[in-house]
Amino acid sequence: MKFTKMSLVAALLIGSSAFAIENTKVSGDANLFYNTSDAGSNSLFDKDNSAADAGLNLNVTTDLVKNSVVSISAGAGYTVLSTLGLENNLVSGVWGGAHDATAGTGASYGSSLGGAKVENANWMNEAWIAATAGKTTAKIGRMELDTPLVFTEKWSIEKNTFEAAVLINQDIPDTTLVGAYVGNGNGTEAFGQNLHSNVQNLGLAVGAVVNADGKFTTYGKDGAYAVGAINNSFKPLTVQAWYYDLTRLADAYWLQADLDASTLGVDGLSAGAQYTSAEVKSGTYLAPISTDSSSTYAVKLGYEMKDLFTASVAYSSVDDKGVLTAANTATASGASKLYTEAWWNYGYVTQLDTDSWNVTVTSPVNGLFDLGLYYTNANNKATADNDLTEFTATAGKSFGPLDATLAYVNAKAKDQNNDSNYNMIQAYLTLNF
Repeated sequence: MKFTKMSLVAALLIGSSAFAIENTKVSGDANLFYNTSDAGSNSLFDKDNSAADAGLNLNVTTDLVKNSVVSISAGAGYTVLSTLGLENNLVSGVWGGAHDATAGTGASYGSSLGGAKVENANWMNEAWIAATAGKTTAKIGRMELDTPLVFTEKWSIEKNTFEAAVLINQDIPDTTLVGAYVGNGNGTEAFGQNLHSNVQNLGLAVGAVVNADGKFTTYGKDGAYAVGAINNSFKPLTVQAWYYDLTRLADAYWLQADLDASTLGVDGLSAGAQYTSAEVKSGTYLAPISTDSSSTYAVKLGYEMKDLFTASVAYSSVDDKGVLTAANTATASGASKLYTEAWWNYGYVTQLDTDSWNVTVTSPVNGLFDLGLYYTNANNKATADNDLTEFTATAGKSFGPLDATLAYVNAKAKDQNNDSNYNMIQAYLTLNF
């Protein structure tokens, strides 16, 4: 841990007390994640097929000004990622891509580090100020974002954030308007660019989302602009529309409608539809590949029986043209907001010329634990080498501030494990404070 960096958060906390700023809140979480696989020549729980990481997130928010005219607030967040010395001891891999590493003899995930030295990482993931006047809020700084094609991923032990400016207005009844400029991000480089992290280049990080040391770099080529509208005038239906201008790179659209039919007399029934299209701009480094637009659509039908189970079935299809599809443009993980997205193996359902199905069932089992069952099948019509079949079962339970989840994944993909099924077991522990 670098004391000079950590002291910045300490100064924030001390400063809040010294200046008697009211409504200051300190929160965060501590995480310990473990993953093991029987892919390759080793078995489950073998050191060379296992990975682990520990993470600490500390967040501070405070009200600076609060009156009848304007409210001004600020926030900061800090992340520490540590292997706890487990690498080359109980495990040979790590979770987070923010680790840096000095390569030994070289390896890929599922085999030894080969003498590589993995460094712990720490960085400031948030530092923002926001002002609200009437029904308009402006926020600037380092922050999380949650839009269909540019978003913060929280599935791993690390999360990517952005340096951005966001304007939100709700003057129109039942409507939220959003405008944003995204200048930088610390997500693993998307758009096919090289990854920064040596750990990622070695293939040692099973959940790489953030650049080495949390480093922020220019988003896309020259930043991006996004505008969106979310409307709920007809109460059972939520509609959203987004447009993205990835400067000197691409234009993209996202349309989505989600219906809750319970208020229409059909208790428990829900449905949704998604459509997105992306077109590379001429003159960019992606244009020689293709300047055609790529379109994706998805539909979902769901049913909930209160206190018993929730189930959904979804289908998506990606056309065979273009370059960019529906995946998050902020990282190279391949994660997407599509209804059909897999639980673990991201990047398959968003491939060109791919049809996918997803079936999800969740249930609180007699109040003992929360059960989740997830099945995804992605059929790439251009090449069977990119097909995926994945089944995941999860069991989660909260013990006060402690959340515990155990997951089992069985997957088969022709570009993984020599086209043979493999199993994964994962354990997640999160202490919220």
